[in-house]
Formats: sequence, C-alpha cells, structure tokens
Amino acid sequence: MSSRMIWRITGAAALLSTLLFVTGFVYAMKDILYPAASELVLPPVEAPAENLLTDADKIQIVVLGDSLTRGTGDQSGQGGYVGRVKEYLEKNTDKPVYVLNNFSVNGYRTDQLLKDIKERSEVPASIAKADLVMLTIGGNDIFGLAMGNGIPTGADGAAEIRPEDIRQRMPEAVSRLREILDTIAALNSRAAILYIGLYNPFIDMDTTGEASLIIDEWNREAFKVANQYRNMTVVPTHDLFERHALKYLYSDHFHPNQDGYQRIAERIIQALE
Repeated sequence: MSSRMIWRITGAAALLSTLLFVTGFVYAMKDILYPAASELVLPPVEAPAENLLTDADKIQIVVLGDSLTRGTGDQSGQGGYVGRVKEYLEKNTDKPVYVLNNFSVNGYRTDQLLKDIKERSEVPASIAKADLVMLTIGGNDIFGLAMGNGIPTGADGAAEIRPEDIRQRMPEAVSRLREILDTIAALNSRAAILYIGLYNPFIDMDTTGEASLIIDEWNREAFKVANQYRNMTVVPTHDLFERHALKYLYSDHFHPNQDGYQRIAERIIQALE
C-alpha cells in the first residue's frame, strides 16, 4: 500500500473519531443544559392511623399497674399522670371522659397484675369496655421494691444499686410483661393501649450506668410486643429523668413529683395526638 493511501486512511479515521467525540459531547451538554422531564415516582405512603378516640361519643379510661398509675408522690391533687390526661381529654375533645376503673395498687409487680387480669373478672371486663387503657408496671420487679417505694439498701443499710441483682430478675419479669400486654391487646383491639415505659429513679446512684442500660433493655422488650399491635404504644419516659432527676422526683427518690407527672402526662398526650 502506498504511503499516500495510508495517510488518507489515517486522516479519515481521525476525522471520524473527532466527529464521534463532538457528537457525544453535544448530546451530553444538551442533557445537562436542557434535561428531559421525567416522571417523579414516590414510594407508597401508608395512610396515617386514625385517632382511636375520635369515634367514641364518650371516652372511658381504664388504668392498671403500680403506684405510678395511682399518682403516688403527686402532692398537687391532680392524680398523677392519669388525672392530667383525663383533664386534657375533657378540654380538647368536647366529650365526657370517665375513669371507668383504676386497678392500680402501690407496690404491684408483674406477677400480681397478671394474676388480676386472669382471675379478677372485673379487670378483663373493664379492659374490654375501655376506649383508652394506660398502665405502668415493672419498676418494682426491676428494683426489687416490695412496696414500690424507698431506696434499695444493702446489708449495712446503705443505699445501693446492684445491677447483677436486677439482671437476675429481668427474664421472668419480661416474660410476664409480654403476657400482660398480649392479653390486654387480645381483650380489646379497638382501644388505644399505652404502656408507660420505665425510667431510672436512681440514676445519681447508678455510677456505672449499668442500671440505665438494663432499663433500656426492658423498654425495648415492651416495644417489641407493642410493635405487633396497631393500637398499642410504648410511651418513653427514661429521657425525662435522665438529667436533673431529683428535680422531678418526690422525696422518696422513686416516684415522680408533680412536675415529673406533668412531664409524663405531656408525653402521653403527644402519643395520643
């Protein structure tokens, strides 16, 4: 092949490459400067759950559990978180609101509450009628407080927190908590069911933070159960007492004072709205 022919072929190839490059560059700039309209595809969004209290012509409340549900430590006369939530609903729903039954007992543990639900006929009957069920339980199990108040002490009478003892009590208590929540859900699939989570009232004594971690585990176990039911919610309270705990606790160093109950009630109201 002559050298002239070789140069012609080389020149043609170079010209073709240049044309391809320019064409691609033009199309690329066109897409950048004048992008074609594209269809916006959004992920499906589930319809929000309706407020389970809106359909009732009146609101009947049933409360269960321990001394926190009784309002121990609230010297304001407002009845702890229960009275505050009732008052809020009365003002903001324009419906009559009744506490149908308050089955809470100072010092109650999970085994005692579970026994009531199973053996006292009026307890499941009331739960089945309720529009709103609220309960606190587990604090006495976790901290081993027979009467649900007072600071735990060692053999020498000094106040102490023993995380290893708390961990030993956890498995059976968690199992009973699951059974309590499952049973309440089975009794009433229509009512709003609120389990008020635990907080660490002895956070200033919990120097290692181990007790707070255990309580977090407890609350997560409650959430696992509640997550199975559309009408059940775990209301977190741990963070409300994480800082400046003594500001929101009664003199017994366990129960909330009136400011503490107010904070819990506000959190419950948020869950209901």
